[in-house]
Amino acid sequence: MYLNYRAILVLLLFSLFGCKEKKKQMLDTEKVEVSDFIEFFPDLKLPYQLADTGLLRKSPDSLRIGNRIFSQFVPDSVLRPVFGKTGKPRLFPLGKSVVKDGETYLFIKAEQGARRAGYILVFNEEKFVTSMPAVQVNGTPKPNDHSVANFDSKYTITTLRQKTAGDGQVTYSKKVYVYNTAGVFTLILTESNDQETATKKIINPIDTLSSTHKLAGDYLQGARNIVSFRNGKSSGSLYFFIHFEKDGGDCRGELKGEARLTGANSARFTEGNGPCVIDFTFSGNTVRMKEVEGCGSYRDIKCFFEGSYTRKKKTTSSGRKKK
Repeated sequence: MYLNYRAILVLLLFSLFGCKEKKKQMLDTEKVEVSDFIEFFPDLKLPYQLADTGLLRKSPDSLRIGNRIFSQFVPDSVLRPVFGKTGKPRLFPLGKSVVKDGETYLFIKAEQGARRAGYILVFNEEKFVTSMPAVQVNGTPKPNDHSVANFDSKYTITTLRQKTAGDGQVTYSKKVYVYNTAGVFTLILTESNDQETATKKIINPIDTLSSTHKLAGDYLQGARNIVSFRNGKSSGSLYFFIHFEKDGGDCRGELKGEARLTGANSARFTEGNGPCVIDFTFSGNTVRMKEVEGCGSYRDIKCFFEGSYTRKKKTTSSGRKKK
């Protein structure tokens, strides 16, 4: 009889322990509090590294966070720059790190189609404060081009991108961020050995196309920022090329495509297999560019396709000399 009592006691203890450890599921049909949401993320041991290849690993459906649950605690604007206004990526927790008497960092994976991103979310006193996409992937990472984000024991975030050329030379671009008391991520260091990229001439791939349309031409903003337009394949479209460099070259973007004319002085680019949407508004000798939906695959994290550009005067030939 004594043994039976001991067995029953052990079973009760295991049962109580199991109930205590079981986390609430993040299904959209469940009622979830912010404390449940944060607790759903497993604890991380720092330093923590997230690589682009790591985003390709399949996550169990049992760990999926419902989109309604996510938007209950995190603004929709967090996902929009990468997945667009209507994007509904699948969300999975990667881990969390809690600062004693301070903020909580949540690492989450978002995926939709071939597009994936690893985000860092910051909560303070169980309230969302800010976020940043640390690593992005569109398709399968190339063998010679890899990105990784490191989160160290001092809560410093380092993003690193390495490219290997055909001759074996490795170039890199590193950026270091910290979260500050103002509630934002601050870029504190940039470092790169890619001197060729910093100094090479910008090649306009549509430069030789016809430019008879009234809106066609090269619109500039400084020496290394250009929005170029040429005749499209139909009268209702324009080919375009964009290249910009901001913050002393630390934030770059480049995109080529075809924009549909939406009015006498306006055009819109809509990516065929992604969320990227850009509006162009022409007025006199200027064009204003605005990123409407997420074009994060074509630019760095902290900059956007936006701003006003002034049209460069077309050069005219002198014609034949009179006899």
